[in-house]
Amino acid sequence: MTNDAFRFADERFADIQMLRYQIKGFDNLTIRQKMLVYCLSKATLYGRDITFDQQGKYNLRIRCLLEAIYAHFSDIERTGEEYKAFEIYLKRVWFSNGIYHHYGCEKMMPEFSQHWFCEQCQQLSETESIGYRWQELIPVIFNPDILPKRVNKTDGEDLILTSACNFYEGVSQAEVEEFYAQQKREFEQTENVNKNEPPSFGLNTTLVKQEDGQLKEMVWKAEGRYGEAIRQIVYWLEHALEYAETNRQKQIIELLITYYQSGDLKDFDQYSIEWVQTHDGDIDFINGFIEVYGDPLGIKATWEGIVEIKDMEATKRTQAIGEQAQWFEDHSPVDNRFKKPVVKGVTANVIEAAMLGGEEYPSTAIGINLPNADWIRAEYGSKSVTISNLTHAYSQAAKGNGFREEFVIDRETLDMINQYDDLCDNLHTDLHECLGHGSGRLLKGVDSDALKAYGNTIEEARADLFGLYYIADEK
Repeated sequence: MTNDAFRFADERFADIQMLRYQIKGFDNLTIRQKMLVYCLSKATLYGRDITFDQQGKYNLRIRCLLEAIYAHFSDIERTGEEYKAFEIYLKRVWFSNGIYHHYGCEKMMPEFSQHWFCEQCQQLSETESIGYRWQELIPVIFNPDILPKRVNKTDGEDLILTSACNFYEGVSQAEVEEFYAQQKREFEQTENVNKNEPPSFGLNTTLVKQEDGQLKEMVWKAEGRYGEAIRQIVYWLEHALEYAETNRQKQIIELLITYYQSGDLKDFDQYSIEWVQTHDGDIDFINGFIEVYGDPLGIKATWEGIVEIKDMEATKRTQAIGEQAQWFEDHSPVDNRFKKPVVKGVTANVIEAAMLGGEEYPSTAIGINLPNADWIRAEYGSKSVTISNLTHAYSQAAKGNGFREEFVIDRETLDMINQYDDLCDNLHTDLHECLGHGSGRLLKGVDSDALKAYGNTIEEARADLFGLYYIADEK
């Protein structure tokens, strides 16, 4: 379908403009490859409820309650200002994977009345009412002072106790920091382990204070917390094995299954090492507890998933950049102590997103650079992707809205923007992901978590500045 015939902009509500995107590479795949995409996509979809729960302990119950109320209305009854406000609120909850804004993290306040909502709850069947315990949810939904922010990073406040994210139960920020500091001390004192290869402590657990005051980690694995969803993810990963493009790709899927079954971070590191070194095949994927932006301390990872189809023509651009990674590192405007003497394994692909899930859906990144473990990046490199069909959808949806005509200074500049904006946008994303995140090194003895709550924010700013610094360079 041509761009002119395809409708990129879709429904609009609250502050959200929904977009539609194309997957042009799908038709060129073999039946076997399409089956692989299908199985990986099913594995991606089953992580949705994990993300909802991680982003707020009441999110799943609230979503199910809202959906139950929505289902009680007939098409004829879907009228009136209260109902319309309710429908918008439900769509916002779906979009943000919970009751907190997907970007600002503040609680989204409903514009329908509490009285109207209680009336709808009372009309539910007794079984539904008991299941949702809706009376307990009323203050969470309507009181702006109860759990007001999903991720709080305000100086001087206890970031754990004042954040609504659901990675901790009954613990304070000081207790969390000491718990994981102790794990690191114990690792340093353990014999027969490589001290240069520390696991990502706490990445895939909920930290809980028990009745006796002791802290315990509840591991996210097939027979642990989130087990029901994880077993479904494993089920579809096992089916994906039947359609793997290469033996190496099959091995990567098997390693991910092993990690989901064991919950052992050593298994996760092994999976990450193999994944970052594998470049063959037209299909790739990300599936698991990856990014830690949803935790104010940057320890716990929110579940996410993406299924990717490589855009081989556009990848020539990113490969050209990756091949020159050492030049960019050497000419970076930072102290030589922080430069990598030898840049290893920087690879970058342009891909089309075939399926998005968890934290990556519906509001998704346009570029990704993984893995996050510093020692894996230093020893084995990193893999970057720019998601071309999403950036293309953004660009196409913005055309014709009058913004450029209103604010661009003259026709010559407007013509240049119309000609080069997509290329420049993609180039900056490439530089950010491939070179920005892939650049630099820690000084010896510096803890990768030294910046604590500020680490992720500063790292994103660093990668963006790296891209902006180079984007006009003659290189």
